[in-house]
Amino acid sequence: VQLQASGGGSVQAGDSLKLSCAASRRILPMAMAWFRQAAGKEREFVAAFSRNNGKATYADSVKERFTISRDNAKNTVYLQMTSLKPEDTAVYYCAADTSTILSRVRQVDGYHNWGQGTQVTVSS
Repeated sequence: VQLQASGGGSVQAGDSLKLSCAASRRILPMAMAWFRQAAGKEREFVAAFSRNNGKATYADSVKERFTISRDNAKNTVYLQMTSLKPEDTAVYYCAADTSTILSRVRQVDGYHNWGQGTQVTVSS
């Protein structure tokens, strides 16, 4: 599956931004996730849906501020980000996999398919 992430940009602290991840095929059978990687840091989990329309799960650092959603008809997953902070600055990646089990949806190595990333920069 090919993944195309978009929607990044440069915003001020407190602003909102919505990322999109369009998949080249049906997303329903796949775990779909967002990760991010700040400069000089390891890639970290942000949010995900488990396979087959499973429930959403979030990193503690974004809970209550970010919302992952999906449009199965459009094969697209979204990440609505609100109350953005400078520490949210990173390249955001979407990931997908049909074989990701529930216990691995938060793990980078749980996914074999990655989008190209979209930069989010938050200024204070």
